Amino acid sequence: SLLQLKLWNKYRVSNIPSLIFIDASTGKVVCRNGLLVIRDDPEGLEFPWGPKPFSEVVAGPLLRNNGQTLDSTALEGSHVGVYFSAHWCPPCRSLTRVLVESYRKIKEAGQKFEILFVSADRSEDSFKQYFSEMPWVAVPYADEARRSRLNRLYGIQGIPTLIVLDPKGDVITRQGRVEVLNDIECREFPWHPKPVLELTDSNAVQLNEGPCLVLFVDSEDDGESEAAKQLIQPIAEKIIAKYKAKEEEA
Repeated sequence: SLLQLKLWNKYRVSNIPSLIFIDASTGKVVCRNGLLVIRDDPEGLEFPWGPKPFSEVVAGPLLRNNGQTLDSTALEGSHVGVYFSAHWCPPCRSLTRVLVESYRKIKEAGQKFEILFVSADRSEDSFKQYFSEMPWVAVPYADEARRSRLNRLYGIQGIPTLIVLDPKGDVITRQGRVEVLNDIECREFPWHPKPVLELTDSNAVQLNEGPCLVLFVDSEDDGESEAAKQLIQPIAEKIIAKYKAKEEEA
């Protein structure tokens, strides 16, 4: 029915079964990954399962690939890319190759940036092999509870996913993968969302994220696409500001 379709679209359900918890008084999503919640917390001890701050969920030791450990408080004061990935997934491996270069460029430019690898590998050996290629930090593979809590916190539905956080731990963008692939020189880092994008193969995935306005222009005429951008930019900015004020996703 139409109502069912509206609910699927509103909560961006892309696979089933999906269990989403909502605060009935405000209508806001409390948790997207309800299935992980009931697996991790069958007794309901953490009810009502609302989002916790990143610093609380990530708290504990982190690894470097040389075996050295450091405390998660080392991430404080930096932008952080939370990278959900696994060696068995080919798009993950190709993103990792690009991301290693991006990470190096951002660090060389003097920016405070760290990446946290949250593995979805199927074994400790596979994790170690994959992590050996990465110059950043990871949640220990054996700490399945913490990996699962991070998946829950960001409602991860597929990999690779790169979530970029500001130094306070708030989400700047969930589309880090698209941003990294579209901005090889990392000029736009930390990739605050743009109100108007030019449609490309890599960012087309965002058409699944919610309502989109797509404006078709004659690409032969550069002046025309620039004029079109000028036309819709203020409208897009207004819409985004409205949702931001309501603390909702646009």
